[in-house]
Amino acid sequence: MIKYILIILLILIPGAPLSSQSAPAVDENIPYLMTFGGNAVKNWGDDDFCQIFFCFIPSSQNDPVYIRVYDPDTGGDLDEVKGGFNSIINFSIYGGTGCWSDTAAQSIHLTGNYKRGYLLTSKSFGADLKYDKKWYSFGPFNPSEGEYVEILGGRVFKIIAQGITGDDGNIYKYFLSTSSDENVAIEGGNFFTYKYHFRLPDDQNHVCQIYPFVDDRTISIEVSNFDWDNDGIIRLFSIAKNGISCDISDEGNWIVRKFPIVEEEKNSSVEVQFIKNKSQQVRNNNVVVAVRNQYGQALPFYVIPIGGVPIYSPKIRMR
Repeated sequence: MIKYILIILLILIPGAPLSSQSAPAVDENIPYLMTFGGNAVKNWGDDDFCQIFFCFIPSSQNDPVYIRVYDPDTGGDLDEVKGGFNSIINFSIYGGTGCWSDTAAQSIHLTGNYKRGYLLTSKSFGADLKYDKKWYSFGPFNPSEGEYVEILGGRVFKIIAQGITGDDGNIYKYFLSTSSDENVAIEGGNFFTYKYHFRLPDDQNHVCQIYPFVDDRTISIEVSNFDWDNDGIIRLFSIAKNGISCDISDEGNWIVRKFPIVEEEKNSSVEVQFIKNKSQQVRNNNVVVAVRNQYGQALPFYVIPIGGVPIYSPKIRMR
């Protein structure tokens, strides 16, 4: 179980960009999330056509909140068409008991009652220019509608983006806001997920990174990626790891590599870094990434890393 220290780290990370609550976060350098229609081919980069994110609202937040989605439709310039746009993607937001605590939603497999919780609102989007490159706001939500999680020190909402029909890729992003009309960050708020589905940038000079949190029970991790498409290299950084290479997947398959965790890495974030292929440009590359501990439990990726971005210390030696 994540210790109560997580509460302090989450709220009082020195120098952390607490005013930025987009998913993906600006500092991750990832342009968009992605979810394909329910009839898509998996080797386009989405293994299950479903993305589950959680929104953390600190106990200090009493005013209503909004979960905003940029470009929720599947049919515009950003989205990935397969022949002609025919896809429906549903966005559903849950609160209440079991929203986060039911571990089905924390699994990398769509099994069990991953939709547990109270359905607060839901909307399906197809090809609709009204929403193309525009923000759509879900809410307002009273923070008390989220599931209270004592070890996190606040409330949690769940947003599920799921492909219903079609075979196109919906490219979008989120923002956690106090306003329905603009992106106004919630102090101390955060997004996190246990399985990250995202679109890599086309620019070969870009480097992207995501940050799984390693709790005090973890003695090893397995870094998995799906459908990497020969788009460069993946490396692991932490206070004790200085760019160790991860194995990379082929088209339409998963690959896993295991790494030990030393004591100094516990209760901190590690960095999974994605370095684009410099010799051959790969465009519109979609990838899925998960990190599990020795028990097979998925670790959370916080868009604002808990404890801050890890800095390698050469004084710490791997055992």
